[in-house]
Amino acid sequence: MTTLTTAAPVSMSRPFYGWTLHDGLVVARRNLIQTVRVPELLFFSLVQPVIFVLLFAYVFGGAIPIPGDGAADAYRQYLMPGIFGQTVAFAAASSTVGLAEDMHKGLIDRFRSLPMSPPAVLIGRTFADAARQVLVLVVLTITGYVVGWRIDNGLLNAIWAYGLLLLFAYTVAWIGSWVGLYMPNPETANTAGLIWLFPLTFLSNAFVPINSLPGWLQTFAAWNPISALVLACRELFGNPTGIQPDYWPLQHAEAYTLISCTVLIVIFATLSVRRYRRTTSR
Repeated sequence: MTTLTTAAPVSMSRPFYGWTLHDGLVVARRNLIQTVRVPELLFFSLVQPVIFVLLFAYVFGGAIPIPGDGAADAYRQYLMPGIFGQTVAFAAASSTVGLAEDMHKGLIDRFRSLPMSPPAVLIGRTFADAARQVLVLVVLTITGYVVGWRIDNGLLNAIWAYGLLLLFAYTVAWIGSWVGLYMPNPETANTAGLIWLFPLTFLSNAFVPINSLPGWLQTFAAWNPISALVLACRELFGNPTGIQPDYWPLQHAEAYTLISCTVLIVIFATLSVRRYRRTTSR
């Protein structure tokens, strides 16, 4: 008599970090493909910053002097890094709306039913939203050259400036994801994703020198991470910076940008993953 024996099933396991990274890239690829398949979304995300450039360059440019630089095109040179900073900051709104929409449609529950790493959903979303900014920055750079903006401090410094911008886009995408996890529907998320971004960008040096603000606002603007990002980009691009108040973040703009991005990613990635686990648990 022959006895048949069956081998015990082998448990396939993947290392946590490899698993999370792989699944995060899969989710990011899905989100990027979705962007291509909805060209209207991509079109309007490109048009809005171009409109800001044209409005500020041609409507307000002649009325805003830059301290320490009396050149006729000084404001246009000063403006473009501010537009870059504002544009990447608005990546947070895309994360807020996108995540709220996925949850509203039940897509997140479908992800939960798959053998995938839970943080990968958020990692993929934030990475994709930051990656979209590459094309936006290319379009903005071309627009800037059309209105007279120039890079005057070398290619390597310019590449580092673009790197800081993409890092900041990834940072605010985590903040936007955290906000989106609290939203009951995409309509509410659309408002909540923008309501905190407008004061944050306008209460900075993105469009006007900080010393033109009231004294009590100058301190806030000086410690605003967007101000450090924009100033760092102006210095790296070789554009006018204006006269800077004596605040540490403005005297060490690149260092403060890196520190603030690192701290914010750690805080909001932790909060987002924790909220994601609680929100999607049944």
